[in-house]
Amino acid sequence: MKPRHLAVLLSMFAATAAGAESYTIDSRHTFPVFEVSHYGFSLQRGRFNKLAGKLELDPGAKRGSVEITIDMTSVDMGFEDWNKQMRGERFFQTDKFPQARFVARDFAFDADQPAPIGGELTLLGVTRSVQLKVGQWRCAKHPILPRQLCGADLETAIKRSDFGMTANLPGIADDVRITIPVEALKDS
Repeated sequence: MKPRHLAVLLSMFAATAAGAESYTIDSRHTFPVFEVSHYGFSLQRGRFNKLAGKLELDPGAKRGSVEITIDMTSVDMGFEDWNKQMRGERFFQTDKFPQARFVARDFAFDADQPAPIGGELTLLGVTRSVQLKVGQWRCAKHPILPRQLCGADLETAIKRSDFGMTANLPGIADDVRITIPVEALKDS
């Protein structure tokens, strides 16, 4: 390769890399919520209170990536006895699997909104493909902080048995709906 061609290629790479913006997930405004039918009588809901993650956006290329790690010990069903059951051997097994992860290495935008985000969810040591539907999406200057903020409402559904969680099937349903309000602040 001629030095001139190499210089052009390197400058294109630098421009692409320069276009990417890094965001840190705001754990105070991001928490996965799940709901599952409890013997057909009600939908029981829980959430995870602790997580961390990064979002990379390249507005020019209309591409992005995201990686989120969820602290499974932070499951919150509303009272501690139930939280202990959910952390136990029959459900999340947090002594063996203290974290869950969602990774989407490359997702696209349709106009100014992310298209459905396909990625990999690892739960109970099992990795499966999942698709996140993107509801509300907005990036703008934070109303209080002097930084850019991006936020979205995400939704997906999984079968818990796909991850090896089979306790109380079919009474406690196999289908689990997950909604995630998420906010991420642009790194300075």
